[in-house]
Amino acid sequence: MRPAAFLDRDGTIVELVHHLKDPADIRLIDGAGPAIARLRDAGWCVVVVTNQSVIGRGKLSEAGLEDIHAEMRRQLARHGADVDGIYFCPLAPTIKDPTVVEDVMRKPGPGMLQQAAAEMGLDLTASWMVGDTVSDLLAGRNAGCRSALVRTGYGDRYAHDLSYAACDATDLAQAVSCILESRHR
Repeated sequence: MRPAAFLDRDGTIVELVHHLKDPADIRLIDGAGPAIARLRDAGWCVVVVTNQSVIGRGKLSEAGLEDIHAEMRRQLARHGADVDGIYFCPLAPTIKDPTVVEDVMRKPGPGMLQQAAAEMGLDLTASWMVGDTVSDLLAGRNAGCRSALVRTGYGDRYAHDLSYAACDATDLAQAVSCILESRHR
């Protein structure tokens, strides 16, 4: 079993676009591609775990989501990077509180991380969850991972939730440095 870096998509890997529906709106956050390449070069499995309420709200189909992910991967490839898997939850939230687990598959529930671990042979206790919201941090915690908050996307809004984070990073590149350094401690 190997460790994984579970990465939120919007605001962590790609620029935040409210209810992203068009692949043309995909823009990698500066440094995200090389950061993902560093993780993979160091032997980490990289898995995107993303809540996609845009599907549950009827604003995007699963085929449209596949097009968005294909564009993200094309942009990552320009940096010699890729991800090992992408898991998404299509459910729209019914509760406004991002700390409440409404469904195990929707972050902050641990379901996507647990499913990836089971399917890909990943060690959750050696893994990290990186994201820009408290629901990302809690998904990692609820799955038994350490979590890192990035200050891109919504990250600055969740600085008060740092008690859930083992790492406070300006961006994904800094979070990756934290992850890689933690392995050597």
